Amino acid sequence: MFILLMFFLFKYIDDLIGKGFEWYTIAELMLYASASNVAMALPLAVLLSSIMTFGSLGENYELVAIKSAGVSLQKAMQPLFIFIIGLSIASFFFSDYMLPKANLKYGSLLYDVRNKKLSFLIKPGVFNNSITGYALLVEKKGEGASDSLYKITIYDHKSGNGISQIIMAEKGRMAKTDDNQYLVLELINGVRYQESNATNSPVYNPRQTFTRMRFRQTEVKFDFSSFSKMSRTNEESFKNNAPMLNLRELDERQDSLQRSLDSLDKSTKANTNLYYRQNSSLKGYTKVKLPPKKIKGSVLALIPKDQRMVAMQSAYDQAETIKQVINNRVTDHDLREKEIIRARIEYQRKYTLAASCLLLFFIGAPLGAIIRKGGLGLPVVIAIVFFLIYHIISTVAEKSAKEGDLDPIMGMWTAIIVLTPLGVFLTYKATVDSALFDIDYYKQLIVGLFRKKKE
Repeated sequence: MFILLMFFLFKYIDDLIGKGFEWYTIAELMLYASASNVAMALPLAVLLSSIMTFGSLGENYELVAIKSAGVSLQKAMQPLFIFIIGLSIASFFFSDYMLPKANLKYGSLLYDVRNKKLSFLIKPGVFNNSITGYALLVEKKGEGASDSLYKITIYDHKSGNGISQIIMAEKGRMAKTDDNQYLVLELINGVRYQESNATNSPVYNPRQTFTRMRFRQTEVKFDFSSFSKMSRTNEESFKNNAPMLNLRELDERQDSLQRSLDSLDKSTKANTNLYYRQNSSLKGYTKVKLPPKKIKGSVLALIPKDQRMVAMQSAYDQAETIKQVINNRVTDHDLREKEIIRARIEYQRKYTLAASCLLLFFIGAPLGAIIRKGGLGLPVVIAIVFFLIYHIISTVAEKSAKEGDLDPIMGMWTAIIVLTPLGVFLTYKATVDSALFDIDYYKQLIVGLFRKKKE
């Protein structure tokens, strides 16, 4: 979990640093992020701990003592197997009840954090555009007091007519009002330059009025309300996202999306049929009964020459209209279909977390018994290798399911289906004391082969 949280910090460090957040806001965000990372951290922890546990038992010859007492490996694994079953059941309830709420709070808080305006962080020699309508440049900051500034240049673009007001001062000092709504910049020994239109017209006029005003002391007030506090978005606006729903809510969402998709298809069919008419009547509903007429050659031959261009233009316009209508509906159809797929994927994810804990236990425990190495050395390497195999297969299959190339059920269970025979094979090898990872065994095997060739 610590490693995954470090990845989270590396990814969002630019959104967290320099915005004036309180420490508890970042701690709350990391708490929600850790809950979201359980789906990856828990299976890896089960795999690593099972390899280390049985590797340590094998390294200290405790498995040999257990087997010599007539206890098989499967029976020795029973207490841990019961514990893993309990852990899997707990992970299922966690993913169904706790994880959707954590994802909801995590998503809404991360959205607010990423969309909060940059704090008023002044760096010497760099233009700062954090405050809307202003560009501020400071050549030097005071060493003794961080609010002391030297060689200040302020470009005021609030007028919006392309003519900026420039303020230059030798030094200044920053201060906030008591209500934290405004930032007051006190300037000393400077000059204000301003251009204005002579006719005060928004249209450009080559006749400009240039004003220069020197001052010994003045103040510039900036709106600081958006920098001091972070406004929170209503969490209900994120509620419709599939990762933030439990099993019951996912069922309801799939049903509502499927009904809306069916309604969209029916309305598209009805709207398209309106363009296929016979004498202002829908095709198949005209009351005039005439025998079908066989047309030989081109249809245009039946239309008078002076009306052919009008008929062709009308047909072309209708075809373009139908094309636009269908293209718009197809885009909407694809979006709703992808939402259904996401809901089905999240529905299966509630179960695959528990199943992955069981699977990786039956891979890790036999591996530990075979390699007979405990600690954080070789077991960590082997655990990472097997977890990467599991993670890559599950990620590729899930992505294929999201793209619609694979059924969501198959996509979420592919990694478990592929690695289950490996777990069965490793359990069998550990039961019969196979030297699967014994380097000396393979050396003797290769030497024996060369000897047979020489003989």
